[in-house]
Amino acid sequence: MEKAPMDLAISYLGLRLDSPLVVGASPLADDLDDVRRLEDAGASCIVLRSLFEEQITREKYGTVYSLEIGDPADTEIISCFPKVHEFVLGPDEYLEHIRRIKETVGIPVIGSLNGINVGRWLEYGNLIEAAGADALELNVFFLATDPHETPIAVEKRTTDLARALKRRLHIPLAVKLSPFYSSLIHLARELEASGVDGLVLFNRFYQPLAGARSGPAAAPVRLSDSSELPLRLRFSKILSGTLKGADLAVSGGVHTSVDVIRSVIAGASAVQVVSALLENGPQYLRVLREGMESLLARKGYRSLDELKASLCADPFPDPQAHSRASYMQLLQRWSA
Repeated sequence: MEKAPMDLAISYLGLRLDSPLVVGASPLADDLDDVRRLEDAGASCIVLRSLFEEQITREKYGTVYSLEIGDPADTEIISCFPKVHEFVLGPDEYLEHIRRIKETVGIPVIGSLNGINVGRWLEYGNLIEAAGADALELNVFFLATDPHETPIAVEKRTTDLARALKRRLHIPLAVKLSPFYSSLIHLARELEASGVDGLVLFNRFYQPLAGARSGPAAAPVRLSDSSELPLRLRFSKILSGTLKGADLAVSGGVHTSVDVIRSVIAGASAVQVVSALLENGPQYLRVLREGMESLLARKGYRSLDELKASLCADPFPDPQAHSRASYMQLLQRWSA
C-alpha cells in the first residue's frame, strides 16, 4: 500500500500555503525565470523586494521627507540617497512586475513596502493590491537617533504607520520588525490591536562602515546563518502565547530543515528563507522540504498540524522567569 504523502500545509495571513517555506524579500524574485524555478522547487509563497518610502516620494512627489529636490540647501543630504536609476525596480516597474509574476506562477505573491512615516506614499499599498498582490509586508527599518524621541513615541510611530496602511487595504498586512524595541511584546500587542494580520521576526540591520575621511560607505551584505535563529525562536515562542490571532513568520537564520521545524514548534506559521537560497540556489527548497518530511516521519507525524497539536498549548507561565533561568544555566555551563 502506497504511503500517504506528508501534509506540510499551513495557514499564513489567511493564505493556505503548501508548506511553511516562504521566499523572503530579496533579489531572488527579480527575474521571472527565477520565480518559476522557485515555484518548481517548492516555494509556497514569494515576498518581493521592498519598494521604499523615499524612492516613491522622490520619484513621484519630488521630495524626500521635508526636503525639496532641487533646493540647493537640501542637495547634500539628498545626495546620500540612491539615485532613481540605481533602484532595481521603480514604483511603476514594481507594479508591473507584480502583474507579470501573477500571470506566471500560481503561488501567492506578497508585496513589500519599506518606510517609517505616515504620508501619501502609502497609496502604493493600494496600487500593490490592485496589481494583484495577495498580501502586503510593511518593513519598518527605523533606527532611533533622536535623543528627545521617547520609546513610547518610537512605538507610536510604528503603530500609526501600520494602522494608516491597514485602513487602506483589503488584503492581509504583515509588519516586519527589528528586535530592538524597548518592549517588543507590548508593541506586538498594539500592532495586533491595530488590525495587523501577522508579524515577521526579524529585520536584519545592515550598518554602513564609517571611514575617518570618506564618511559612510556601503558595507557588504553578510548572509545569515543558523546562529541568528535562537533570538527569533525565543520571541516567537513568547509572542505565540501572547497574541490572540496574528500569525508569526521567522525571518533570518533559517538554513536547515531542523531550523524550519524548530520555528514551527516555537509558534511560527511560516519561515522566510533567503540566505540559504542565495548560497545554494532555488533547488535547496527541495532539500528543506524533504528534510522536514523525514524528520516528521521519524517522529510518527503525518502532518505539521499533528505536530502542532501535540505541543503544549499553554505557554510557560512566567516567560521572564524562564528567560532568567535559562540565562543563568547557560553561564554556569560556560567553561574556559
